[in-house]
Amino acid sequence: MAKGGASYRISSTPVTVFTHLLVISIATLVLVWLIHFREGFAFKSHIKAKIFNLHPLLMTLGFVLFSGEAIIVYKAIPANRKTQKLIHLILHFIALAAGIVGVYAVFKFHHERHIPHMYTLHSWIGLSTICLFGLQWLLGFFSFWYPRAESATRAKMAPWHAFFGVVIFFMTIVTVETGLTQKFLFQGLYRSQEALIVNFTGLLILLFAISVGLSVILPRRN
Repeated sequence: MAKGGASYRISSTPVTVFTHLLVISIATLVLVWLIHFREGFAFKSHIKAKIFNLHPLLMTLGFVLFSGEAIIVYKAIPANRKTQKLIHLILHFIALAAGIVGVYAVFKFHHERHIPHMYTLHSWIGLSTICLFGLQWLLGFFSFWYPRAESATRAKMAPWHAFFGVVIFFMTIVTVETGLTQKFLFQGLYRSQEALIVNFTGLLILLFAISVGLSVILPRRN
């Protein structure tokens, strides 16, 4: 009976594939939103909204999606452990770089528009998240990659590294959801095409977070 029951065990593979499809969907919606409804994006422009638009672009496509992909790399890529670790490290580095530039963009926008900095819950959680993310990446790099701690120390740190990774990813999702809500209210979108785009983006990001979590806890069948 147990043997027969085991055959119904869910594999992480379809969930991982679904997660990749969500990445494509979220990226598409964000690009449509910012290009079609919000005039695009640029580091320098007399249209200051273009500078701000780099913030949701980089924080969503770079920070959120790349960090999620980095978490599921051990289930998504059938390679040896060292290769998986390297890809995990690189994807998280890309996420961190995108996050830093995204934060810089919104500070630049606020400075040029003479808007106060760091006055919303979204900004508080967001800056805390990017700082913790950077610290987590540095500790992971020096502990698990180069020069690497002793094996006993790494074994003790691994569960905490995984735990704080999940916590920081959760904070990332909270940050982007509060950011979308804040933008929705500030722009007074209410019932409009743009409102649908923003809301569906938020829903898909939530679904993405759930899919990442499922992909991590489910076993992968070889």
